[in-house]
Amino acid sequence: MKHERVVSIGPDHPALPGHFPGHPVVPGVVILDEVIETLRLQAGQALVVTGLPSVKLSSPLLPGQPLTIEIEQDEADTAVFTCRVDQRVVAAGSIRIQLPAAGQARMP
Repeated sequence: MKHERVVSIGPDHPALPGHFPGHPVVPGVVILDEVIETLRLQAGQALVVTGLPSVKLSSPLLPGQPLTIEIEQDEADTAVFTCRVDQRVVAAGSIRIQLPAAGQARMP
């Protein structure tokens, strides 16, 4: 199943000061955090990330740019993601996840 979400990291995000002074760029870890949040919105908050076997940060994301995150579950425990601004790839890779067992309570 494919899932898509559009986010924008505002210029007031706490990770931006110092990254880089005078030419702010959204740090890769913030982009990955948005990928994980997209997975959690799709699968539930109890989703656990168990690994990042492949991550490539291809081009910079500037504050305020709309970032389209596309995620497709590749296998039961792996999802493939691509993050784009228009047609330009910003980041792509795969992420290993563990979903809650059927009947297991989800975290609040």
